[in-house]
Amino acid sequence: MNFTRPPYRLPVYIACVVLALATNYLFGKEMAFDLLNYHLYAGFSAVNDRFGQDYFAAGPQSYFNPYAYAPFYALVSTGLPALAIASLLAAVHSIILWLSFELGIAVCPSDDSRTRAATGICAAAVAYLNPILMQQLGSSFADITTAELVLAGWVLLAGAVRTPRAAPVICAGLIIGVASALKLTNAVHAVAAFAVLAFLPLPPRGRLRRGFAYGASLAIGFTTFAAPWSYHLVRMFGNPLFPMMNGVFRSPEFTAEPLRHFRFIPDTFVEALWRPFAMLEPMQMVHSELRSPDLRYAVLVVLLAILLFHWLRRRFAFRSPESMPAKPIGSALVLAALGCGLGADWLMWLYSSGNSRYFLPMACVAAVLIVGLVFRLFAARPKARNYIVAAILCVQVFQLCLGTQYRWHPVAWGGPWFDVAVPQALRTEPDLYLTIGMQSSFIAPYLARGAGLINFSGSYALGPAGANGARISALIGRYAPHLRVLIRGAKLYENNEQGEPRRAQVDTALERFHLRVDTSDCTTMTLTDPPSPEPMLAPDTSTPIGSTPVASTAIASMPADTFYLASCRLLPDSADHSAQIADQTAADLVLDRLEDACPKVFQPRRPLTEHRGRAWVRYYGNTDVSAWVSDGFVKFYQSQRGTFRIFVGRDSDWVRAPQRVSCGRRDGLYYAKVLDSDGPT
Repeated sequence: MNFTRPPYRLPVYIACVVLALATNYLFGKEMAFDLLNYHLYAGFSAVNDRFGQDYFAAGPQSYFNPYAYAPFYALVSTGLPALAIASLLAAVHSIILWLSFELGIAVCPSDDSRTRAATGICAAAVAYLNPILMQQLGSSFADITTAELVLAGWVLLAGAVRTPRAAPVICAGLIIGVASALKLTNAVHAVAAFAVLAFLPLPPRGRLRRGFAYGASLAIGFTTFAAPWSYHLVRMFGNPLFPMMNGVFRSPEFTAEPLRHFRFIPDTFVEALWRPFAMLEPMQMVHSELRSPDLRYAVLVVLLAILLFHWLRRRFAFRSPESMPAKPIGSALVLAALGCGLGADWLMWLYSSGNSRYFLPMACVAAVLIVGLVFRLFAARPKARNYIVAAILCVQVFQLCLGTQYRWHPVAWGGPWFDVAVPQALRTEPDLYLTIGMQSSFIAPYLARGAGLINFSGSYALGPAGANGARISALIGRYAPHLRVLIRGAKLYENNEQGEPRRAQVDTALERFHLRVDTSDCTTMTLTDPPSPEPMLAPDTSTPIGSTPVASTAIASMPADTFYLASCRLLPDSADHSAQIADQTAADLVLDRLEDACPKVFQPRRPLTEHRGRAWVRYYGNTDVSAWVSDGFVKFYQSQRGTFRIFVGRDSDWVRAPQRVSCGRRDGLYYAKVLDSDGPT
């Protein structure tokens, strides 16, 4: 069997490109939350040294390796129409389907060229019918581009399983190392690849040597593409992977608590076992924020069960030793290696994140395994095989049509990707912008050269004390008096006006740096074709600014296709706020005790407490939970699961003594109840 020359390669590749282009065009331009929150900024910072003038401009994501987003920024900066940019990206993204085709060829059990072509085409088709993949075709997300590197490495490893040469193993390590450097979530796939190497048809010592070669080349690839950015991180923070692994390097500018996003991680072992079938449901927050029903993993489980049944029947049937099945060779060995690698990867992925955006390369491997198993189990019944593959494709298409959300925020094609209007003064005056809320760092390329950004109240709140405070104070001192605030909204509303944000809310947030708003110097920046509103954290009288849509009365007066950022000059604040110190001390005591009583719900521990209106608030990034002390009660909200509040007793009770609390997570929702409490539940 000739693995290196699959049939019909060029027509299949062209068809994949056309399919990706058509999909991207039909779904419209992507204006996702992450695009404005950090994708454009990351690409901008990859080619512009921002360490001297920005500080957490896009929150902790500011310091992820940005080079994977540099191509998107480079395309946007050319001024090309959005459709042209997205089409180029979609064509590049179609390579993941080419690789699925190649891997499908590798597991084909037949030497017939038509059968091999059919296997590869079916594998590419099942890989394409992945709602997560379809959502990202032509978008700014780096998940597909880095997944292509991972999948290319696995294709090389599949070739090494057939013909155990050292060169493909070394090349695979280099490529997957690069993918892991560009996006750390790919490290799971890099580790799982060792399971594939266990199937190399070599003596144990030979497999050990190949494993060492893979590990060494993996380290070289990772270091080569991580080192330039890590050099900056070490100089700035003393942590080459900042903000990750800060429990090891312990930079004082970020939490040393473990970081692990629990949004899609199963609560129990039973839920983990059920996850392939839970993914069938057209529901949000199962394995992605959007509705992404996916049949393929359940089908793979069923096919593996059938395969196990056949193996057990043949293994324990009464027959002579000569009639026992032989050890797998060729395509069967590749199929077994990929299956073992996928199983190891699935376990690590489900434990670490469970987010299907980070599983794209293995989703393609799963598609290949489905087709390979069907072609192998029904090799003697080609009609049944064809009907089964057709049924899988049809049912998956039905699932996708039933309830899939294909874009985070689809926008009609036309004009540039970013149609940003910034007042001329802000394009020429290099101010320092203190930003409140998320989705503002995208403005950095459109501001004056030398302008700086500090996101002090967003996904990771920054205060005036400690190492964070020293950095911020230094930047404020360097830029003063050229200081401005930046917040989402059409304007800064006075306290007696309807709408968000209000002046009192912004001044309250700025108190920690002894600054206040100068309402005589305010302006507005606009972005046509806005992203979807940020999720509301709480329907409270002291709603968190910068993290909610504006009030309904304000929304009614805004054009539906415009996104606003309001900016005002800042002045020193000499008012006496010492009366709030006692309130904050009490709130810190309450929230510290709440964290200690429910460590599973409130993590990472001890984030900064922010003053918002009448409330004191902490946000916990691992669990998407915000805890509030306001109006005499302690409560928390789950921003990704709805806007309802959960009361956890009275603040006065928590001040007097720690409370006994029953808390945890069930069906993706966090709960907490104070035992022996007569407060609201």
